[in-house]
Amino acid sequence: MSNTSNAISPPKAYVIFIKESIHDEVEMGRYKAAVGASFKGHSPSFLAAYGALEVLEGAPAEGVVLIEFPDMEKARAWYHSPAYQEAARHRFAGAVYRGLIVEGTAPPETKP
Repeated sequence: MSNTSNAISPPKAYVIFIKESIHDEVEMGRYKAAVGASFKGHSPSFLAAYGALEVLEGAPAEGVVLIEFPDMEKARAWYHSPAYQEAARHRFAGAVYRGLIVEGTAPPETKP
């Protein structure tokens, strides 16, 4: 007899940051120094960070970060955590970004 559960996991969630411009390198340096510690205990997977990009539509972008979390709740918990909000204040002061949390599709059901 198997101990596997038939419970369906919630869909993964993706935090996307789109860098539009930097206007204060000192503040961005402070952000970079502080942001790493904010991920502790939040189970992120970094899928892309400032790699080559091609804008297909819309406004130009200088960079993109894509971070996967186990679900929307965990993505929100990281974003709203005191540690991230403390780091983010430096990003807000140093650059213009767009930030989103996007829910992925649910995994397909599997038959036992």
